[in-house]
Amino acid sequence: MGHGGNVIDELTTDHREVDSLFERIEALPAGDRRRRELADELTIELVRHSVTEEQYLYPAVRRFVDDGDDMADQEIAEHAEMERMLKELEGCEPDDARFDILIARLKSSVSAHITDEEDRLFNLLAEACSAEFLERLGGKVRAAKKTAPTRPHPAAPDTPPADRILDPGAGMVDRMRDMLSGRGGH
Repeated sequence: MGHGGNVIDELTTDHREVDSLFERIEALPAGDRRRRELADELTIELVRHSVTEEQYLYPAVRRFVDDGDDMADQEIAEHAEMERMLKELEGCEPDDARFDILIARLKSSVSAHITDEEDRLFNLLAEACSAEFLERLGGKVRAAKKTAPTRPHPAAPDTPPADRILDPGAGMVDRMRDMLSGRGGH
């Protein structure tokens, strides 16, 4: 969380961290308790990442990229599906057969999403926006991650302005729950 650079660099670094978390989960044997801890870390990172993209990246795509509304809508729909999977994963222990199925489905979905963003959307945004704008957007994304939710909230609003109003409150409650439970502190 919080790497520096423009919005594309920031989000690409997030993508590599998520890839690494999937690899670490898959490297452990089925049923290993550490898989739950890593799944929690993965959830925290994916939720923060998704929330900040919805708050800052997709509005910029809508504003500056041709056919940006359609692209943003598709990306947000993919986030909603991932968030539903994360919510289901939240209730699974590593020895539950659904755990591995959900991890595999989630990885497939996230990988396709990452590939699309990095191969298409980021390039279009870089062509349409100034370097200064992308830098400022990177700073906004880093700041938003500090207050973003850490748990899936599939029914929460995912577009401005409602998300910018409600996400910090949900994030505060999530971080308090995480602190009290020890979740994500590994």
